[in-house]
Amino acid sequence: MGALRTPWREERSVQSLKGPKVGRIVRALCDFSPPLGVRQLADRVQTDPGYASRVLAFLEREDLIERQSRGPVTNVGWQGLIRRWTENYSVLDSNRMSSYLEPRGLNSLLEKLGDTNLRYAVTGSLGAAIVAFVAPSRLAICYVDDPKSAASDLGLRSVESGANVMLAESFDPVVYERTWEQDGVTFAALSQIAADLLTSPGRGPAEADELLDWMAKNEAAWRS
Repeated sequence: MGALRTPWREERSVQSLKGPKVGRIVRALCDFSPPLGVRQLADRVQTDPGYASRVLAFLEREDLIERQSRGPVTNVGWQGLIRRWTENYSVLDSNRMSSYLEPRGLNSLLEKLGDTNLRYAVTGSLGAAIVAFVAPSRLAICYVDDPKSAASDLGLRSVESGANVMLAESFDPVVYERTWEQDGVTFAALSQIAADLLTSPGRGPAEADELLDWMAKNEAAWRS
């Protein structure tokens, strides 16, 4: 009888950028300048190095990053990476969305957000307009932990049509990482805003293009 063989199963390779863990890795690669080692990246996004390594292997195959042999990431094509992420991520489908009306308009919403103690992060058109204005925003999208509680705190009315505010229960807490403030209002990281706009209806993708162009010209202003 032959010697017993230990069963061996090859770890499945990453085939897409779907899911919260991948989203955290994408955000980190966009937000932090290289070099980025595998363990350093895994620590930052709180995942295991083996998984991070498989994601990096996928991104290398997609020509979205460059790495030293068995070494750190040395270059990230962050614009392409954000666009590639949105093939598997969508602001409306990946997050739990609720529709509301701010009767006094979006300026009133921003004033209320500036005074609230809620954890939140504004994304979409309102965030992009701070650095790359295209046209007045008609819809606000805001990440919150509990949409119903946040709506009550902000004095919003739940509606099925005619909404001018969308409250999003986020796909992952990474939406609250590397936020920034303007006039007392907290905004999501520009990389997150760009991805959300690319997957928003109406003129969202056009606003994303303007934002990405600004980000390319002002990389030192938003990338650590």
